[in-house]
Amino acid sequence: MEDEGEPLAPRDITGAAMSDAPPIHIDGLVKRFGHTVALDGLDLSVSRGEVHGFLGPNGAGKSTTIRVLLGLMRADAGRVELFGADPWRDAVPLHRRLAYVPGDVTLWPGLSGGQCIDVLARAHGGIDETRRDALIARFALDPAKRSRDYSKGNRQKVSLIAALAADVDLLILDEPTSGLDPLMMEAFQSCVRERQAAGCTVLLSSHILAEVEALADRVSIIRAGRTVTSGSLADLRRHTRTRVRAVTERPPEGLDRPGVGDLAVGAADGGRVDVRLSADADAVPAVVAALERAGIHTLTVTPPSLDEVFLHTYADGGAPAGDAGDAGDGA
Repeated sequence: MEDEGEPLAPRDITGAAMSDAPPIHIDGLVKRFGHTVALDGLDLSVSRGEVHGFLGPNGAGKSTTIRVLLGLMRADAGRVELFGADPWRDAVPLHRRLAYVPGDVTLWPGLSGGQCIDVLARAHGGIDETRRDALIARFALDPAKRSRDYSKGNRQKVSLIAALAADVDLLILDEPTSGLDPLMMEAFQSCVRERQAAGCTVLLSSHILAEVEALADRVSIIRAGRTVTSGSLADLRRHTRTRVRAVTERPPEGLDRPGVGDLAVGAADGGRVDVRLSADADAVPAVVAALERAGIHTLTVTPPSLDEVFLHTYADGGAPAGDAGDAGDGA
């Protein structure tokens, strides 16, 4: 990597050579703060047009990673690219292609909400005025009110509106719904789906796992500055158990098999049999077949939630190491 004092020559990052580069590619990212290793060989790849969930407990390294992606910190080692370019070297032109929403928004107290949106939008490199006005109505924001008089939730709305209205290729969202009520969270999810449908890529870091589960095409989970697992939710669910509950006409046979646990068989109304169990993903078809042979009256198959996947990932990993770069922001 270059020395800190080496002059950085400007480069064109908008040409055809960059058109096929993934929006985010990180390979072996290392970041240290003194003797503390915040990121220890982290890998992350985000494909064009996807919503990618970026998960980990406090101190895992999420916010430090995002700061490196934004060009606010320089990596100590590893490869970090946005659209094939270096976010440290090419921060200014790259910021015209992305919008960022932090979890704790600070605005200019003397400006109105509408003025703050316009200032933020100019930093993003442009704004769709029609979409801006629609988003203000959608998020029920009073744009004439001074930002000093806004609640935390309304400050968050200002940042979200500016980002979602921007004509950018990449949204980096770090706890974006902090302070929003459930109705506004639902509006946020709808807006993210619309931006994705328009071709925008989204990196979503959130402690609200149900939100990530509703939006993400793929998920990366990090611990102690390293990526421990990455894939679609369906892929990650294969490593945890599915809950099955059925009411059958008679006691099922063939359920005492590898991959099946927590099996409980009891009486149900009408002389039927109540069956509850958990099963590995590979065992589910055989379980359903056994229940069908017993005469299924009702059947409920509940795949593991993202919360369960997340907890399973950490079950044997111990506590994550501290992340000095995340100190104070809870990420």
